[in-house]
Amino acid sequence: MKKLLHIIATPRGEESRTLQVSGAFLRAFAAQHPDCLVETLNLFEAELPPLAANQVDGKYALMGGKDLTGDLALAWKNILRFIEQFLSADAYLLSVPMWNFGVPYILKHYLDVIAQPRYLFRYTAAGPEGLVKDRKMAVITSRGGDYSADPAKALDHQEPYLRAIFNLVGITDLTFIHAQPMDAAGPAVQKDRVRDASAAAERLA
Repeated sequence: MKKLLHIIATPRGEESRTLQVSGAFLRAFAAQHPDCLVETLNLFEAELPPLAANQVDGKYALMGGKDLTGDLALAWKNILRFIEQFLSADAYLLSVPMWNFGVPYILKHYLDVIAQPRYLFRYTAAGPEGLVKDRKMAVITSRGGDYSADPAKALDHQEPYLRAIFNLVGITDLTFIHAQPMDAAGPAVQKDRVRDASAAAERLA
């Protein structure tokens, strides 16, 4: 393995419970893979390109089998930069808290930017085929409540969405570590759950 891409989808920095668990993963990973480059992409600091008319027109051109030229190629310049960064990694660590039963808006924006036809997937007669194959992803989350069992489990739109979008592009080896509940059961339980999730993250690394 040459490069791990750490995608951060929380704005809270050192206050983030998600990043506390990710930190445990990264320390253990560095010990196990000292020669592997860890590249960090903080989505709240990145200048993600807009998905306005020209960018969307470019997507439809690609889906129609056309190459991008002129204004469409120019509009896609920054999109390709993020796609190329994603494809350059051999494995991924995603640090993402649950927001309103789903993912933060900035992560949805990023996924809408990179999940493009002819780059991360393609259409075939048998249906979509993912092009990002033979790579692993660890997904570390923190949640205010506990969504591990019904009836709360039915409200978890975070893990199902992330599995669906990354399966689409070919990443099927995903491992989720959920630190939960972070708020609903008080600070003592929060501390225990962060400790348990951190231990799981170290084992996974």
